[in-house]
Amino acid sequence: MKKQPLRTTVIGSYPFPGWLEFGCRHLDQFGSFDIQEMIEDAVIAAIHDQIDAGLDVITDGEQTRLDFNLSFYGFLEGIELESVSPRRFGPPAHDQRGKHQVVGPIAAPKGLGTKEDFERLLRLAPKGPVLKASVPGPYTLSGRLVPNSEYPDRYAVTEALLPIVRTELESLVAAGCREITVDEPSMSCYAHREDPERFVGIFNRTVEPIVGKCRLSTHLCFGNFKGRAVGLRRYAPMFPAFLRLNVDELHLEMASREFAEIEIISEIAEKMDVAVGIIDVKSYFIETVDEVAARVRACLKFAAADRLSFAPDCGLSQTARWAAKLKLKNMVDGVRIVRGELGLE
Repeated sequence: MKKQPLRTTVIGSYPFPGWLEFGCRHLDQFGSFDIQEMIEDAVIAAIHDQIDAGLDVITDGEQTRLDFNLSFYGFLEGIELESVSPRRFGPPAHDQRGKHQVVGPIAAPKGLGTKEDFERLLRLAPKGPVLKASVPGPYTLSGRLVPNSEYPDRYAVTEALLPIVRTELESLVAAGCREITVDEPSMSCYAHREDPERFVGIFNRTVEPIVGKCRLSTHLCFGNFKGRAVGLRRYAPMFPAFLRLNVDELHLEMASREFAEIEIISEIAEKMDVAVGIIDVKSYFIETVDEVAARVRACLKFAAADRLSFAPDCGLSQTARWAAKLKLKNMVDGVRIVRGELGLE
């Protein structure tokens, strides 16, 4: 169990400042020092907003990533990057993200960059909050790669990526990171049509070297590109198999689903801690402090306080920054009300 009951945390990503998005579209006008300064300033902004909200656990906001996982392909050898979106017009959706051709042995000789990201966070963050890193898992990373004769299907690509991610996790722990989310939303999106036991095996082999060396979690999500879901939005197909994931904490998307299947919290809490998504990152309705407190009390009907954490449903990168600030602040304040009621403040 975690040390702090009813702690407040995040999944990983945070909105880019507008000037960072503008800068990324005009990188040819910046020097290398300018770019490094821009990245560092963006991380400082993300840290500031999370600290201002009062979170117990913060990240670097994944400010160096195009999306929670898309930028990682730039670290891989053996692939040919797709530079143009396959569908550029019409409603925003997942099919607007290009796929990359596998053209040779998949490797990442310089790693995936998360160690450097964490070291930057460690240097810039104030003392107090727990510092967390998020890394996409191999199955999720495989989703944007087109198999070839050497890697004939998605599972073969996943197996090629697995040792790369595993090495990255080991480097994070060696750098002093003590809280890691291995983000595998594709597993929860496709558990209804794939073998969930196979997913569990892939995940547990990936994290095996770091189990017991950090607080380890994963995130169950139904998709959030441009605020759109892509998977069957039900937890039933994942369980009981996902209870065998070798993690300390399981993050659940609940708010966007009006807390459907909330009873699953009870089953999960018998095995591990539960981080419940009580803020809807897909909606611009700003949850009030009292509404957040009511949601926390509802979760306490299914699990003890020392088993519960609270977070947004998903990463905040697809939510406007002004809304993310308000949502996080109200989330923290609402949780604090219930902590006070339980004598935990």
